[in-house]
Amino acid sequence: MKSVTRRTRRRALLLALPAAAALALVQLRPALATPDAAAFPTKPVRIVVPVAPGGSADKLTRTIADRLGVLWGHSVVVENVTGASGTIGATRVSKAAPDGYTLLQQGEGLTLNSILFPDLSYDAQKAFAPVIKAVVNPQILVVNPRTGILTFADYLARAKASPDSISLGLPGNGGIAHVAHEIIAQQTGAKVNYIPYAGGAPATLDVLAGHTDATLITLAAVTEYVRGGKLRALAVTTAYRSPALPDVPTMAEAGLPGFSVESWQGYFAPAGTPPAVVQKINRDIQTVLQTPEVRVKLEDLGFKIAGGSPADLAASLRVERPRYAQAIKTAGIELR
Repeated sequence: MKSVTRRTRRRALLLALPAAAALALVQLRPALATPDAAAFPTKPVRIVVPVAPGGSADKLTRTIADRLGVLWGHSVVVENVTGASGTIGATRVSKAAPDGYTLLQQGEGLTLNSILFPDLSYDAQKAFAPVIKAVVNPQILVVNPRTGILTFADYLARAKASPDSISLGLPGNGGIAHVAHEIIAQQTGAKVNYIPYAGGAPATLDVLAGHTDATLITLAAVTEYVRGGKLRALAVTTAYRSPALPDVPTMAEAGLPGFSVESWQGYFAPAGTPPAVVQKINRDIQTVLQTPEVRVKLEDLGFKIAGGSPADLAASLRVERPRYAQAIKTAGIELR
């Protein structure tokens, strides 16, 4: 009787082994699928820049990508995905695999778009994992010297006396330059003719060629043209002057007391990217930003190195959103 019982138990155990092994494999699979942050990356990484090549965001990202490629031993490909004020590129990254191999370059435009375009296919507050705020920088108002506009006061006087007589190229519809200029317009009554572009580079080229009169743009996009006398700088939007162009006054100094708008550029991963991978990318970008030759290059263009943790960028976004939402509402800003 005992031998029969032993055989029955042995048979039941043998039959249970495949099921137990299968269960163990299922339980192990999430761990096997989780990227090894220490080994990241093991293949090329793509950074989506949602504006045209040649602008400040593109220059920044290509500078960082080149050094990351050396650090990681894998190529870092910069892909310019333009259109719809940067939302096409953001949409693409929001749908990418959350593994760290597709990143998004973005700044305050991520917040502005979510306020100005309520029907986006992604939720800007939930679709991305903040990685790092790389730099902060002023916007700068520049004109073609042939316009005869010499100062910010001249610019305002002409825009008030002859509404829409100044054509202002914007690096995107609804971006920080657009919002900043609408606030200027609300405070001064100056009205210009907005001409949106797919990025800073084409907006700048048309001012250089005399097809448009002016642009309000990230300082780093036009530093070399201002130094070379091809564009005349009127004022910067920040409360401080830029060391890259120290002779250019702030808008507060030039006639708008208290005015201050500071823009920034950072990097995001799709939501759900493992925190350890996000931290690895954050640390490596910070390493690149602190490389002496990179730091000198970016600061010479007019960027100010920021850095910080993913949590720092997340906190900045939480503070930024109500501030811009209130500014847009108070100023009555509408895309036109």
